Amino acid sequence: MVIRIVAVVIVPRDRKPTSAMAWLLAIFLLPTAGLALFLLIGSPRLPRARRRRQAQTNEYIRETNDLLEGGSLRPNEPEWFTQIVHMNRELGALPISGDNGVTIISDYQRSLDEMAAAIRSARRYVHVEFYILKSDPSTEVFFRALEDACRRGIEVRVLLDHWANLVKPFHRRTLKRLDRMGADWRFALPIQPLKGKWQRPDLRNHRKLLVIDGEVAFLGSQNITDPSYNLRANIRRGLKWVDVMVRLDGPVVSSVDAVFLSDWFSETDTVPEGIELARKDSGTGDLDCQVVPSGPGFESENNLRLFLALIYAARDQVVMVSPYFVPNEAMMQAVEAACDRGVRVELFVSEVGDQAVVYHAQRSYYEALLRAGVRIWLYRAPYILHTKSLSIDEEIAVVGSSNMDERSFGLNLEVSLLVRGEEFVRQLREVEDQYRQHSRELTLSEWAEQPIRSRILDNLARLTSALQ
Repeated sequence: MVIRIVAVVIVPRDRKPTSAMAWLLAIFLLPTAGLALFLLIGSPRLPRARRRRQAQTNEYIRETNDLLEGGSLRPNEPEWFTQIVHMNRELGALPISGDNGVTIISDYQRSLDEMAAAIRSARRYVHVEFYILKSDPSTEVFFRALEDACRRGIEVRVLLDHWANLVKPFHRRTLKRLDRMGADWRFALPIQPLKGKWQRPDLRNHRKLLVIDGEVAFLGSQNITDPSYNLRANIRRGLKWVDVMVRLDGPVVSSVDAVFLSDWFSETDTVPEGIELARKDSGTGDLDCQVVPSGPGFESENNLRLFLALIYAARDQVVMVSPYFVPNEAMMQAVEAACDRGVRVELFVSEVGDQAVVYHAQRSYYEALLRAGVRIWLYRAPYILHTKSLSIDEEIAVVGSSNMDERSFGLNLEVSLLVRGEEFVRQLREVEDQYRQHSRELTLSEWAEQPIRSRILDNLARLTSALQ
């Protein structure tokens, strides 16, 4: 009874109502276990020291925004777009820049090959930051390029998420290879209590980015690992991941580098010597780009606000691609409102899942989405559609590492790229068409035939999605 009473006072403080109710339900039903779980993962925020370093970084970036604003912006931008750019800048500190080249790479191996080629061209430094980074047969070309860069005296700095890599195959092999080549590598968000490094254990640095000399960058959804992630269960089921990366050149590369440097500063409390953000005038294209970092180091859910603003701004079409689509109430309302306005809304997800709880939580929203008018495309097994993108109408799109679920909104460090330009959206539409060809459409009549046991599992999993 004491635990329940105290929980009513403590749990709702500075917490969204849905999350507070989920935690209170867990604690009221299982007081001891619920309390233990709350003490372990009840705080979605990073430790105070990390939040302070993020605030310092944001302030520095704002003071040097003139170095990141290069290029000329495209004319005749809608007023609502200008407002979204302003919001992103207020929340994530990074400005928009013009005259950028952006190329979509939708082939898994080709993206590894192109990243390796870019690393081989490095003259000064290579910055690598990936949620999962593994030395395996599929990534051999990438690691050989890193080794070649180190032999040439290039500074190679590497960040990889601690827990995500710790529990995956080839972990020790990868770290030993990084040591042998001479790379300066660090764990992101390490869980090492004996070294004084501790935070909520399921917080993740989920970003995927690569920067070469401040001239070329890559970001997107793909990790540096085999398409099966080398997991026995995935190999047994024949699962393979489908991803998208984008290659960037032009002024926006400095913003991507700023994200890496801020994460490096968070982990090391130092800034690499000789690395300065420099203004660039143009790249190989004329696209307007803005990098939007998000995560528990920020005061707001930057990625969620970006997604909501774009969905509300759509007038003709919204296409969402997310492997883990578990929307909160605000996103569901935005999607339903878009359908009510007559906007064509499509959602691409996988036919099968690799994470049971998230997969069933996602399924619990299908009926409401279908009834609202959303067309749901199921990417056929045995592939896991891992791309994360949102496009509206014919000029605006977002790609990056962020899923559309509570974990990506509040618990993961993510990075998204906002792009304005018909040329880029046409590229993305071609990728979406490829996905459509490999998918089947889910209908409301088919969904109505789901067995009761599936519905029960879906609804139970849905309850866990609010435990933040």
